[in-house]
Amino acid sequence: MCGTELSSLPDGVQRVARALQVAGHPHAPRMLDDAARTAQQAADALGIGVGQIAKSIIFRRKDDDAAVLVITSGDRRVDEKKVAALVGKIGRADAGFVKARTGFTIGGVSPVAHAQPPVTLIDRELYRFDEIWAAAGHPHGVFRLAPADLEKLTQAPVADVVQPPAA
Repeated sequence: MCGTELSSLPDGVQRVARALQVAGHPHAPRMLDDAARTAQQAADALGIGVGQIAKSIIFRRKDDDAAVLVITSGDRRVDEKKVAALVGKIGRADAGFVKARTGFTIGGVSPVAHAQPPVTLIDRELYRFDEIWAAAGHPHGVFRLAPADLEKLTQAPVADVVQPPAA
């Protein structure tokens, strides 16, 4: 993306685009016609399976008030007990906390370019796919990557952090 294209994007998407450029990531953010605030909405807009959406869930760590980012497959639910076993006791994060710590609103939280670096965990279930898509800092913004790219971009560990799939 050149400077002119970049400046026409929402602020959060601009931050994500710059972070991806600096990291040498080959895929720039893409703006969707409709908002994709949920994994299902994003999957529908992209014509892919909901599992290929890398959803970013923010929790609040209780002992130090740190943001904990769990990046999980769109068809899975985070197991808060598994996350707590890895990072300490956590609780739900409200919209104000998410915005203050990440710089993004809920529905557009990117795995990169946070206002304050979060404690991050990557769901190993994302590795079921060669290609995944993540939010790019705005409910209309997404970007393409591989699970290994996510690991490289975030420098986060891969862990078992989800509930078993429903039978």
